[in-house]
Amino acid sequence: MRHKKVAAMIAAAAFTLHAGAAPLPDAQAAALTRQLQAIVDDPAMPLPGLSVVAIRHGDVVYRRHFGARRLAGEGRAASPIDDDTLFRVASVSKFVTTLGAMKLVEQGKLSLDEDIGSYLGYAVRNPHFPDSPITLRMLLTHTSSLRDEGGFKFAPGVDLKEVLLPGGRHYGKGAMWDAGHAPGAWFEYVNFNWGLLATVMEAASGERFDRLMRRLVFDPMGLKAGFYLADFTPARIDDVATLYRKREKDGEERWDPQGPWIAQADDFGHEAPAAPPGLAAYQPGTNGTVFGPQGSLRISTADLARIMLMLMHGGRDGSRQILAPQTVAAMFGRQWTLHSAGLNGSANGDGGSYRGLYHAWGLGNQHFTDTSIVRGDHASGDRLVEGGGFTGVGHLGWSWGLNALFVFDPGTRNGMIYVSTGVGADPDRQPGKFSSEARFQERITDALYHGAIAPH
Repeated sequence: MRHKKVAAMIAAAAFTLHAGAAPLPDAQAAALTRQLQAIVDDPAMPLPGLSVVAIRHGDVVYRRHFGARRLAGEGRAASPIDDDTLFRVASVSKFVTTLGAMKLVEQGKLSLDEDIGSYLGYAVRNPHFPDSPITLRMLLTHTSSLRDEGGFKFAPGVDLKEVLLPGGRHYGKGAMWDAGHAPGAWFEYVNFNWGLLATVMEAASGERFDRLMRRLVFDPMGLKAGFYLADFTPARIDDVATLYRKREKDGEERWDPQGPWIAQADDFGHEAPAAPPGLAAYQPGTNGTVFGPQGSLRISTADLARIMLMLMHGGRDGSRQILAPQTVAAMFGRQWTLHSAGLNGSANGDGGSYRGLYHAWGLGNQHFTDTSIVRGDHASGDRLVEGGGFTGVGHLGWSWGLNALFVFDPGTRNGMIYVSTGVGADPDRQPGKFSSEARFQERITDALYHGAIAPH
């Protein structure tokens, strides 16, 4: 029933005409801008940069940028964030990778429930459960029984066959396999799922993952996005935002909130990106982790908004049908719910639901269920706005100081996107009031929702 409900909402969004939401009145937009600027400038958690988009009833009603994509230093002036700024959006990359995978499913080149070994040419089995095949659906729903403890990104010369199979050169002690839960029986958020997914996509198509994503998604939509920086022009490299923290990059990685901003990733003001050694000899279908499908996409918030609008409209971008409406509906159909019979995940602490953040999942996307659990001064859950009232599908991203959110409601066609380019203090020391997120993340989504989306 859940799948049918999502399909109905997607179809309605695709074919129902709306008068459209007008841009925010000047006074309302100015008030929201002041509120977001105060969040960026908060001395308890300063942000070097922030870019946001709010969509109401399928129309962009608010878009603003704050701060710099590259801070001043060594005789260099600061470069402000603008519409062309590209961000390394961390795990939001998984969501976008899923669009390419679902396109291959739509084309019949992949099947959600086929043993992935049939594409790779060797049997992929958790050695603790040798009779249980692993499928694309399991990779997309984090129920594959893989873990990140064995690593999730490998050099171009490494074949994942030598990582996954006992006796392989990179198998080690087999830490990548969950010894306690069979494939399909347990949710645990794992980056390696997406490296293996990209490898399966390559094997099914015969194309390198980054180029495959360009052909299937980016080029048809005219997006300036990509997974492989060495293919970017110098001008586009200059558009990539540097990510910062007030924390050491190496060593003990101590936080110093009173200290300087320290570049963590994409510091291309000093050195241009280089191709990984050995990539020239890379064979598609051996190791898609090379291209960072789990977290290395560079994309602007403007192009993320294009993707969101395409999905809101049943897979249609202008005159082009990027994904069929039924493919979009299948992608957002509920696959896993916390505490559902036989398909569970840890609700506490270190297990699969990440401190109570994950409560439901589709194919490559989190379902935000508006759950909030507050006990004393501790909160958990996936709630996005104070007081509740907003549910949706999408993905979070955080790494190297970056924090990002891509989420929308297929029924109302309301959505929010934000990307911050760093944090000035340890987020774990500033927990949220109503969710598993840090307090500054809650403040951003709450401001966007109540300032631009909620009825007034």
